[in-house]
Amino acid sequence: MSNDTDVRHDAPTRRDTLKYGAAVAAGLGLAGCSDFAGQSGEGTPTGTGSYTVEMAPMGEVEFDGVPETAAIYDAVWADHLVALGQQDRVVSLGFPDNYYTGYYDQLPGVTFDTSDLTALWNDGLPEELFYELDADVHHLDPCRWLSFDSGWSRSEFDDIESKVGPFFCNRFSRAHSTPPEGECRENYQYYSVWELAEKFSQVYQVQNRGEKLRNVRDEMVESISDRLPPESERPTVALVVYNAESETFGAYEINGPGFAKAHYRPLEPVGAFAGSDKTYANSSADIDLEQMLDIDPDVIVHHWDIEPSDRFEALLALEDDPVGKELTAIRNDRVYVGGTPMQGPIFNLFQLETAAQQIYPDEFGEFRGVGETPAENELFDRERVADILDGEGGE
Repeated sequence: MSNDTDVRHDAPTRRDTLKYGAAVAAGLGLAGCSDFAGQSGEGTPTGTGSYTVEMAPMGEVEFDGVPETAAIYDAVWADHLVALGQQDRVVSLGFPDNYYTGYYDQLPGVTFDTSDLTALWNDGLPEELFYELDADVHHLDPCRWLSFDSGWSRSEFDDIESKVGPFFCNRFSRAHSTPPEGECRENYQYYSVWELAEKFSQVYQVQNRGEKLRNVRDEMVESISDRLPPESERPTVALVVYNAESETFGAYEINGPGFAKAHYRPLEPVGAFAGSDKTYANSSADIDLEQMLDIDPDVIVHHWDIEPSDRFEALLALEDDPVGKELTAIRNDRVYVGGTPMQGPIFNLFQLETAAQQIYPDEFGEFRGVGETPAENELFDRERVADILDGEGGE
């Protein structure tokens, strides 16, 4: 990576402007950004107009004011900002064209236009792009990029933080996987979807919105829990990714930790791979058709797909395979798209509802496809959620 940024970026950045602007505002008697003045419970103040929010492994991250712009790589962090009504602050995504906005289309008045966002991935993660974007905060976890041979060093992330803006993110919480040796592992802590939502609420000084969304989710989970069938009557569920070329299944423990499985755990499904040494939490993950037939789950859910992909279609095509067609889930038409593990609060609400319909259709109604849920089968109030996102209450 180029080191000429030491020469090109000595001039004041937007971060510097915000810092000195906050000082001027303080001299005029203004407390931080006027849009958020007067809100309570919004992080730890460190001085007039500034506050800190703790996020492992970053530690205490200081903000001179509410970030006006946010550079994002993983889609999950964009969903957190949409959930808090802060989507207009987003300036980048790893892959803007791939971001799914169909859930937002089901919320009255909620939109997230990704057409003008900068793609943060371009055959790699270009260092110079961070300086060009000049974002006030970066929702990207350096530990993720230091965990493999990405070409990045800690010093390059430190330079961006000091010259542009801080990093605020915790990517390994997705699966509670192990960060690399060194400072990342020593300082790491894992967060749930809703703990992360609270952190982002503090960053953007809209903590009440995160709390209200969590209330929606908690009420939803309580209602679902009251309707779950006895464990002895629950189907076995295999969470997989299918590889048509090798005719193998990447296996996941559906009740595993991390925000990636947050839409399954409240449903207390009977995991087909529970206790298995052949899941992605272990060293050996792929199983073949014969092994899958030995397990023979009642339900197969295809991980990473909100809508049918080529891999999902190849999985359905096993109905024409001499071994595949013997699978109970194939014979009974119980093969489903499973949603994305990269979920923030909004994705989590919709995907929890979807999973309930897929696993327990007799109780929660048949899954008909994303956006096709009849009103009588909806498990949360869309209007209430939209009101929360707009800051209109939503009690």
